Amino acid sequence: MGSVTADGKHLIHCLTIIGQIEGHYILPPQNKTTKYEHVLPQLVAIEESKEIKGLLILLNTVGGDVEAGLAIAELIAGMQTPTVSIVLGGGHSIGVPLAVSAKKSFIVPSATMTIHPVRMNGLVLGVPQSFSYFDKMQDRIVRFVTQNSDISEDRFRELMMKTGELAMDVGTSIDGETAVKEGLIDELGGLSDAIECLYRMIEEQEEEEGCRGGLDAPQDAPEKEGKCCDSAHHSGSDGSHDAAARK
Repeated sequence: MGSVTADGKHLIHCLTIIGQIEGHYILPPQNKTTKYEHVLPQLVAIEESKEIKGLLILLNTVGGDVEAGLAIAELIAGMQTPTVSIVLGGGHSIGVPLAVSAKKSFIVPSATMTIHPVRMNGLVLGVPQSFSYFDKMQDRIVRFVTQNSDISEDRFRELMMKTGELAMDVGTSIDGETAVKEGLIDELGGLSDAIECLYRMIEEQEEEEGCRGGLDAPQDAPEKEGKCCDSAHHSGSDGSHDAAARK
């Protein structure tokens, strides 16, 4: 499993999502794969850890099983731990939801992302129910991507259904700069940019937690030195996170 916990300015965990996302069937041994049954419990452990302060996700994937990829993406999106993703090489197919699942996403200029419709291997029945199933699965992907990025649903579907660009396929392949312009990825940058952003998010979260602790303290308790909260709540009256911490 390609992961490491690095103790620098803050203790962060680095998780790689590479090769093909393996689903419910084991892929051939010559394939490089990311197994969801390994990643999911690891994400739970990171979220529950008191020592690990942030998660850096390195992506270089051709895609793979839709439901396995969405399961990983949904778990990342639901974490309170600060998360940053960076697309290296490629973030294709189901790699797109995985890239946008982090609270902040980066892509290197040379990386590419392929957006295309859902497809299925094996026996497919030529009945209306099969096409309805495809539509519903595709809607799940579109909804997740648009909710976790700045691209609109209409534009994402337009890129997904584009013809004439991919040989023998429907869809679009975009480079790093285009991915940022389309609003799919937040920023163009490399490893140092992603780590710096993650450190900043960690420090902002620690500051928010310190502010909340100060607000919850007894009124007769001595005030802590240093600036904390100038307003009643740093993150809004409903307790939601700052916009910078959640897209």
